[in-house]
Amino acid sequence: MLGSTHGTLTTHSRPARVVACGEQPPHTVHGMTASHRGSGGPNGQGGPNGQGSPDGQGPGEAVDRDVSGRPLYAPVPDLDRFFRPELVAVIGASDSEGRPHTGITRQLIAWAERVGARLHPVNPGRTRVFGLPCHATVADLPETVDLAVLLVSDPLPVIEQLAAAKVKFAVAFASGFAETGEEGAAAQARLAEAVARSGLRLLGPNTNLNAFEKFRDDLDGPAIALITQSGHQGRPVFTLQELGIRLSHWAPTGNEADLDTADFLSYFATRPEVGAIAAYVEGLKDGRSFLLAADRAARHQVPVVAVKVGRTETGARTAASHTGKLTGADEVVDAAMRQFGVIRVDGLDELQDTAALLARARKPTAEGIAVYSISGGTGAHFADLATAAGLRLPTLDTAKQAELHQWIPDYLSVANPIDNGGHPVGDWRGRKIIDAILADPAVGVLICPITGPFPPMSDKLAQDLVDAAEQTDKLVCVVWGSPVGTEDAYRSTLLGSSRVATFRTFGNCITAVRAYLDHHRFTADYRSPFDDAPRVPSPSARKAQALLRPGQQLSEHAAKQLLRAYGIRVPREQLVTSAAAAVRAASLVGYPVVMKASGAQLAHKTELGLVKVGLTSASQVRDAYRELTDIARYEDVPLDGVLVCQMIERGVEMVVGVTPDRLFGPTVTVGLGGVLVEVLRDVAVGVPPFGEDRTRAMLDELRGRALLDGVRGGPPADVDALVEVVLRVQRMALELDGALAELDINPLVVLERGQGAVALDALAVCH
Repeated sequence: MLGSTHGTLTTHSRPARVVACGEQPPHTVHGMTASHRGSGGPNGQGGPNGQGSPDGQGPGEAVDRDVSGRPLYAPVPDLDRFFRPELVAVIGASDSEGRPHTGITRQLIAWAERVGARLHPVNPGRTRVFGLPCHATVADLPETVDLAVLLVSDPLPVIEQLAAAKVKFAVAFASGFAETGEEGAAAQARLAEAVARSGLRLLGPNTNLNAFEKFRDDLDGPAIALITQSGHQGRPVFTLQELGIRLSHWAPTGNEADLDTADFLSYFATRPEVGAIAAYVEGLKDGRSFLLAADRAARHQVPVVAVKVGRTETGARTAASHTGKLTGADEVVDAAMRQFGVIRVDGLDELQDTAALLARARKPTAEGIAVYSISGGTGAHFADLATAAGLRLPTLDTAKQAELHQWIPDYLSVANPIDNGGHPVGDWRGRKIIDAILADPAVGVLICPITGPFPPMSDKLAQDLVDAAEQTDKLVCVVWGSPVGTEDAYRSTLLGSSRVATFRTFGNCITAVRAYLDHHRFTADYRSPFDDAPRVPSPSARKAQALLRPGQQLSEHAAKQLLRAYGIRVPREQLVTSAAAAVRAASLVGYPVVMKASGAQLAHKTELGLVKVGLTSASQVRDAYRELTDIARYEDVPLDGVLVCQMIERGVEMVVGVTPDRLFGPTVTVGLGGVLVEVLRDVAVGVPPFGEDRTRAMLDELRGRALLDGVRGGPPADVDALVEVVLRVQRMALELDGALAELDINPLVVLERGQGAVALDALAVCH
């Protein structure tokens, strides 16, 4: 409990709340409830260095930062004129057949016509391109353009010209930058520096024409906005338009020398037409920027579904060679996404199916899943998979089962899954059954797996499901398992409905439905951790700074003093330098005692025999002191003394630590501790800032979570005290960022409920 007396540092003080950007009352989009769709916010680049201030503050004011110096706010870039420019210039335009830029120029001219923009070709070697007047240089353009497309191999010399012409946006298609190695990375760095000086915003380099595709304008409903670092990887999502699902934007970010995934994520989260954001991410340029963007989406309740490559070393190397970015430790990326509600999926098929469902489905009225099929085997199979994935299939009550048995034979099970035996779907009974299931208040989602077509009954079943879906606020899903996919019931009836979510596989349906329920559960109670992030160092930080030794590892004794500074409880102990002093210390600490060698170079004392446990007499203490110092002398390990410690005998051994991450900065780890910590690897990661709710969620992610609740009649552990330690360690990680490289508390013994937690050992490494 944050307000408990386990320590002296108050961890739950809250600064004034920052109002979320663009918060507005619920509204309706195309007849669907759309209270989760933000309506925008300040679109400027206010603040120094392109940074802004929290919503409600004016541009140019000081940037709000946490105690680590990282920003707590990022502006929403005004990308309206990028996606819908009025004036476009094509630098290096060509109409010579056989030239690579000719096809691009032709496509851009067609795109400009579709969006109502005027296009100006720029090429010193031509007077006209495809019949349009061509200008020799950027300086010759007759009017200020919104967007310049650079079809040149070296965009760097053009940037200053564009800045002088006050161009707002540029796109660089050229490759040969960070994706090619060190020399290319240096060239990209020079390009990024020039862009930063210019004031314009750049997409690329190493990007493509996906932003200028032909989007269908005849589709209704909330849309998917797409972000991809690899253009080809977005094709499956883009083609959802052929299935009647609307796409509004496509941002192919390429190498992200300037505009990156976070920029587009922030922008799309504030667009009223966007129902979900789908992303293919190879590497993140800046961890905090990504978190701030994901936080904005969570505040606006806009779902974000992402494929993030780099789960394996091979994948990580491939991603780095393709975009030249840091991939980041995958466990940290995974934790960061989960913490801010980003739904991570593995396959492009999962990306398209999950994004499509989240974009169009209304909020759930209940979390119960009803599985309805014409086959007992199909229903049982699907129910097994759904339950294993964490979906809840409530047993229908006896009254509901009796109602269903009016139309379904008594010998068939209708408890859930509901098996109709096949024949009822062919007549009037089929719709009655569907309506009765949807009327159950415990059911929020109806899923009908159809493993193969069986016309004409499957045609009528599909139509009944579509008709029922039009009359309910509940989610209706169909799995059409036919490998052919040309059947009229699938192509016309199911795909022709905007109210039925249709899948081709059991797995994708379950993944999407679970994401749908998780998203709405997450956003319903979401409170941004950036609102409560510490901005002013605590008194503990000043005490701790005095204990740090730059470039050194602290001894256990010094590391525990660091913990004490932050109110984290440690055993009673004394550091001694003689056997006689050890005996006196033992009498003060109280028998039984533990004795440990203490030195800055000692990381794993147990392996060297430098820990003695359960000493109960003065003679044992004297002998232990001599043995410990003899071993240290033999191992040539310098000591600052021997610790005589209070012995804590009962409790759950946990580990809490701080580890740096290249993208996100300091991260906090909690898990099962003790000597098997590296074998069990049962840990959860938190990326600051996070609060008490996230800390408890981290504990729930542990496979050994039940140990804290008490096993085999044992008492429950003091989980509140453990949560408080994790939050205090997070505060330490933020306040000492740049000075504290690593921290490892192992074991942290969590005592019985109400008795606290005690750090028995600690290791700290300073920068």
